[in-house]
Amino acid sequence: MTKDLLGRHRAVMPGWLALYYEEPLEITHGEGRHVWDAEGNRYLDFFGGILTTMTAHALPEVTKAVSEQAGRIIHSSTLYLNRPMVELAERIAQLSGIPDARVFFTTSGTEANDTALLLATTYRQSNTILAMRNSYHGRSFSAVGITGNRGWSPTSLSPLQTLYVHGGVRTRGPYAGLSDEDFIAACVEDLKDLLGHTRPPAALIAEPIQGVGGFTSGPDGLYAAFRDVLAERGILWIADEVQTGWGRTGDHFWGWQAHGQSGPPDMLTFAKGIGNGMSIGGVVARAEIMNCLDANSISTFGGTQITMAAGLANLSYLLEHDLQGNARRVGGLLVERLRAVAAQVPHVREVRGRGLMLGIEITKPGTDDADVAAASAVLEAAREGGLLIGKGGGHNTSSLRIAPPLSLTVAEAEEGAAILESALRSI
Repeated sequence: MTKDLLGRHRAVMPGWLALYYEEPLEITHGEGRHVWDAEGNRYLDFFGGILTTMTAHALPEVTKAVSEQAGRIIHSSTLYLNRPMVELAERIAQLSGIPDARVFFTTSGTEANDTALLLATTYRQSNTILAMRNSYHGRSFSAVGITGNRGWSPTSLSPLQTLYVHGGVRTRGPYAGLSDEDFIAACVEDLKDLLGHTRPPAALIAEPIQGVGGFTSGPDGLYAAFRDVLAERGILWIADEVQTGWGRTGDHFWGWQAHGQSGPPDMLTFAKGIGNGMSIGGVVARAEIMNCLDANSISTFGGTQITMAAGLANLSYLLEHDLQGNARRVGGLLVERLRAVAAQVPHVREVRGRGLMLGIEITKPGTDDADVAAASAVLEAAREGGLLIGKGGGHNTSSLRIAPPLSLTVAEAEEGAAILESALRSI
């Protein structure tokens, strides 16, 4: 049955549409932190549909809200007043930390970043964008043009001039051997030097923890130091919180708060986890930035009633059950368990991340060279053991990505760690 579906998939879907596993699986249903495939196999889910099932599969509070809203009205577009959209926008604006915040809803993180780029370039009257090396911001024409990850940027053509900044990867590159303080100082000096050679950019866009890049990050405080340099020149800071938002990092509700010494970003983009599987993305920006467009616009599907109902229910559950605190506590246990295992596996170069956003970098033993085959072997072995995880990494890196729903229990973390230990030892 699955092989038949795979053949049909290949006959009608693009060849570049990636599938996991040598024998791809069809997920038919889920509950809590588990999913089942079409053959009846049960898996502990440590990837959540790419960090999107944030609270739990089939969470009753969310499914009830969606069902009830579907029974009233599913969609009307932004041409009409929309109570669920206004209510969710109010909550997100308050949580964002951005003063006089305005919220625009989209259907994805790609579209959210695309909108942020439109706002920044219009507000600043500049098409130059600063982005981080090893970054990923989506699959639209403008988003791939600012993505600093060769594996996910299929063209160099772009409506934007993109300049890439050091700092997104702490343990690689020319500054890897420095202390955190010296690393930040070197990256700041590099940024200042770069700005001296170009026309004034519109904005810096950065993921506080790089997602597709393998859950890498610079030291805490890096973007605060960047912000000081940018603010002096009127350059905007866009925090791409598509993967780091909503408490996933445990220590903070937003990833930017690890760099909050200079205050909140000018804009933040969000998506993925807020909808728990429903298509929600968006941008939060200061009013003067959000309102800088001098043409009409709407969103046909952004902010539609059914997705807003899901977002409201999901956000309420997240806050009421302190899932950020759970991510910090359970994630702390999980990362220590994985580091203990990694110390005995020569292929593991590094275990990194925070909260329930953890990466395991796989290299050829005794080197810094990526071992893509070994990483794929661990992915396959974990699946055989009943665990779903992700992959990532940029130039010459190969990493495993671990990002379970934030309601993960200690027992489930231990179970997943045991499967990962076996999978890692198998290489």
